[in-house]
Amino acid sequence: MNLFTICYLILCLFLGGCHRPDSHGEIRFALSQPPLNLDPRYATDAVSERINHLLYRSLVAFDSHSRPIPDLATWVEDSPTHFRFSLVSDSIRFHDTEVLTSRDVAATYRSILELKDSPHSAEFSNILEIRSLDDRTLDFYLKRPDKDFPSRMVLGVMPAFLITQGHDFAHHPVGCGPLKFVSWQNALVLERLGDQQRFVLQDVKDPTVRVLKLVRGEVDLLQGDLPPEMVAYLKGIKTIQVKEIPGSNFSYMGFNAQDPVLNDVRVRKAVALSIDRQAILRYAMVGGSREAGAILPPEHWAGNADLIAYEYDPVSAKELLREAGVGLPLKLVYKTSTDPQRVRLATIMQSQMQAAGIDLEIRSLDWGTFFNDIKRGDFQLYGLTWVGIRTPEIYRLAFHSEDVPPRGSSRGRYSDPVLDKLIDEEDWQGATRRIHEQLPYVPLWYEGQFVAMRSGLKDFAPRADGNWDSLATIHY
Repeated sequence: MNLFTICYLILCLFLGGCHRPDSHGEIRFALSQPPLNLDPRYATDAVSERINHLLYRSLVAFDSHSRPIPDLATWVEDSPTHFRFSLVSDSIRFHDTEVLTSRDVAATYRSILELKDSPHSAEFSNILEIRSLDDRTLDFYLKRPDKDFPSRMVLGVMPAFLITQGHDFAHHPVGCGPLKFVSWQNALVLERLGDQQRFVLQDVKDPTVRVLKLVRGEVDLLQGDLPPEMVAYLKGIKTIQVKEIPGSNFSYMGFNAQDPVLNDVRVRKAVALSIDRQAILRYAMVGGSREAGAILPPEHWAGNADLIAYEYDPVSAKELLREAGVGLPLKLVYKTSTDPQRVRLATIMQSQMQAAGIDLEIRSLDWGTFFNDIKRGDFQLYGLTWVGIRTPEIYRLAFHSEDVPPRGSSRGRYSDPVLDKLIDEEDWQGATRRIHEQLPYVPLWYEGQFVAMRSGLKDFAPRADGNWDSLATIHY
């Protein structure tokens, strides 16, 4: 935090005072960006996914090692291509009070199979048939064996009759999670079912303004998306409590593999060698951040602890560019959001890359425009973070040549028959090694997680994947 920012914070606090205005019992959560889509069949941005996890429930949840456990249902594997799911209760109700049955589950999964533009459709393309046997039991038949099929059953379940009516779940979600939708105008308002506690989720893009609002009591909590010096500043405020933990969300630099320069693996490796991750982690990241070698962290059951992050070596990077016949300096365009911390990280990488003969132009765009550009493939380089990833199926979604948007999330349009075969065979160790060698992404780091909140708040803890599940328990 520079001197101007510190003086600005002090002045605003002096002029405005520190108080918590009357919020009529609401808990106000400041977000760095708004959700884009609250229909679980379409949501791909982190904010929407985190909110949907509170609005909806799925058949399956995960334990601390990311192995599947029952949520709405238990299951048995009758054969390698036949799984039977049984709802754990016949009294689970949607927020509109309708009872959830197996027909709602079947309708949810059938609907995503019928959609042509869902980014999640490819994840369920192996489903051959869905049969609802009674109110609590249904069968899934697969086209080919899949021992990990239960771990894929994480789609939020929606009411069948609303699906058939073409209900707008994106803006008026109806699920059966611990929080329900109330309204969405200037802010998103949710209500907890157990005690009618209301939450107001406000979009406050500027990190300095978010910090000011928290210190002055205009919001009650914020999580993530702050530079380390602002987190340190908040730790010194008596009315604020800060909690930090190691994170598991994977940040990366993505390539457009169809770009005539970036389709050469030597160029991609040169970019990887031109980034000094250790310096960035030391000076620009919050506590708990660590270098990454693959999307899934090494402690995940499908993680690969043998993958070592690329070290900073601008001399070797420049030599690789010369071998690839690239004229120096190599001019590349990097897209990111307008979030100040993302722009800051991009600026640091821009400076580091100069020693490798790379001239990086940064284009920061508002979140909606930026994310749409990435989905359309309108970029050379971009920076994003995979959030809340639980299963190795992410490698199919992100890298298989058949899973380009809108079918999947292979945003760089990367195509590698060797990697496709490893993914099809579910050889996750082999797939992660191949990805590490060919670099369709540059792995950067797993971002540490923190929450900052008013001192009177209780029972909210940050999670390694940055989810907001503690909104189900937080209270004053």
